[in-house]
Amino acid sequence: MFSKTCEYAIKASIYIASQSLAQKRVGIKDIAQAIESPEAFTGKIMQVLSKNHVVASVKGPHGGFEILESAMKEKKLAEVVRAMDGDDIFKSCGLGLKECSGANPCPLHNQFAKIRADITKLLETTTLYDVATGLADGLTFLKR
Repeated sequence: MFSKTCEYAIKASIYIASQSLAQKRVGIKDIAQAIESPEAFTGKIMQVLSKNHVVASVKGPHGGFEILESAMKEKKLAEVVRAMDGDDIFKSCGLGLKECSGANPCPLHNQFAKIRADITKLLETTTLYDVATGLADGLTFLKR
């Protein structure tokens, strides 16, 4: 459903938010370990998330990445997805056809429209705070 890059970005954002709830900034090495992603790849993901204002990057000896609690209560998962994958998941055809619409539907168009609407609703209504609290409380997990 999401690209591998987007999956890592979602996990990284949730991890950073959960650590920020405990007043901790985290570095790329910690993030990479927590989400089981290569460090260099994680660094590139963090550049995109920072550039798109999903996370804040703080320079210096006590620096790292963080998300203020007030910001994580506003940031929707959809913002992370758009930063990494664009709008494709919200608009594209379930079979990957370039032209698919109600007038020219693919075989899955009507069924996939419902699924896409549910996914869009989930991503547009779920905040980073919503998912970070479960992780911070030990109720949810980012790796097996």
